[in-house]
Amino acid sequence: MKQTLRPIQETARRIKQLEVQGARNVAVAAIEAMDTLAKGTKAKSKKEFFKELFEAKTILFSSRETEPLMRNAVRLIMSQVEKNVHEKVVELAETVTSASEQFLKDLESSKEKIAEIGARRISNKATVLTHCHSSTVTHLLRKAKLEGKAFEVICTESRPVFQGRITAKEMLELGVKTTLIVDSAARSFMNQVDLVLVGADAITSEGNVVNKIGTSMIALVAKESRTPFYVVSELLKFDPVTKFGSYERIEERSPDEVWNIPPKNLNIRNPAFDVTRRDFVHGIICEEGVIPPQSIMQVIHRKYPWVLD
Repeated sequence: MKQTLRPIQETARRIKQLEVQGARNVAVAAIEAMDTLAKGTKAKSKKEFFKELFEAKTILFSSRETEPLMRNAVRLIMSQVEKNVHEKVVELAETVTSASEQFLKDLESSKEKIAEIGARRISNKATVLTHCHSSTVTHLLRKAKLEGKAFEVICTESRPVFQGRITAKEMLELGVKTTLIVDSAARSFMNQVDLVLVGADAITSEGNVVNKIGTSMIALVAKESRTPFYVVSELLKFDPVTKFGSYERIEERSPDEVWNIPPKNLNIRNPAFDVTRRDFVHGIICEEGVIPPQSIMQVIHRKYPWVLD
């Protein structure tokens, strides 16, 4: 393996092993690894450098099947290099750095806009139910708390890896009254809830949402209880391949996460995500406002047309 690809390999390993969690954190880690590669490259030509970037892209993409935010970030960096008229590798490497810095800046800006917009949906004394852990969701809740709103949060455990515990700890650190429940208790608590906030790992061209396994079950329960179900997400979690008829792939993880030493001959399935149909989504809270999931293609076309190229 090339020495310059070591940061890429290490980042891919950390993503695969869930040492880096959350779509935003995965995207940031991948971008930083691409920048490190560019700064340490030994490539002698544009062709050689682009080949190195392509190898890095392949490694990063294979680390997680459902990560369009990370993929869109890497695609943007590579397109900037490909379109660059310069031939000198040092100038191309600078393009990677500037594109990386701009993407991270835009990502942070979108996070703040989403928090500002979404916090308005949380009324004083509201009860919010969350599923899994989303840094975008917790940032929104932090914003509402800083605005002086008193609310409480119910977190699902989010089995089998218990990401809901991360959300619960963060809420307690904010001084928010927090209750942790097992995933299957969502129906029992839904009538006490004013709104549901979940993140997204991917959004399809039809406006369907791919998120942590169990999300679609909670959306179904929320609809039955007439509880607003919102998806909190950056628009760049839109997956462009779904525009051309491809389905978003659902990652299936090791059965060891479910049962470390199971009985012999027991078949264990461990899908990491499921798909929530747009019919169950009250709205997508994104940097462009609260939009209906059906309008995702038009909004992407207006805000990030390069994604559709």
